[in-house]
Amino acid sequence: MKYWLFKTEPDVFSIDDLEREKISFWEGVRNYQARNYLRDEVKKGDLVLFYHSSTDPTGIVGVAEIVESRIPDPFQFDPNSKYFDPKSKKEDPRWFGVKLKLSKRFTNFLSLAELKTVKGLSKMVLVQKGSRLSIQPVQKSEFDTITKLGN
Repeated sequence: MKYWLFKTEPDVFSIDDLEREKISFWEGVRNYQARNYLRDEVKKGDLVLFYHSSTDPTGIVGVAEIVESRIPDPFQFDPNSKYFDPKSKKEDPRWFGVKLKLSKRFTNFLSLAELKTVKGLSKMVLVQKGSRLSIQPVQKSEFDTITKLGN
């Protein structure tokens, strides 16, 4: 099992949306490094820290579980979608997503500012200067520390 952090803008898709939908497809990733994680490394059963970005404050709000992995993003083939990619072919898709479900909401919202002060998280990708990737690997020790703080 691996651990991840997925960033989402809550005005586009929030933890409330994930809870309401039960299982949701994580689409629209158009960064090659994040795509490579989704295509090659994120697997069924992996756990995800659910992070609200582009809001004030930003932070981790809960945990989700991957229920299906390595799914070609159907929006890449839809010319009416903002995620359409004319270079992508159904027989050789360029973009991938996953399906996930909510595991738990945190009782405590964990802001990025707070996370930066926590011992044991100083090497976490999220707290590094310039870290903007929407899908990030998380070490088990970091995941355990964060889930303890969140509950």
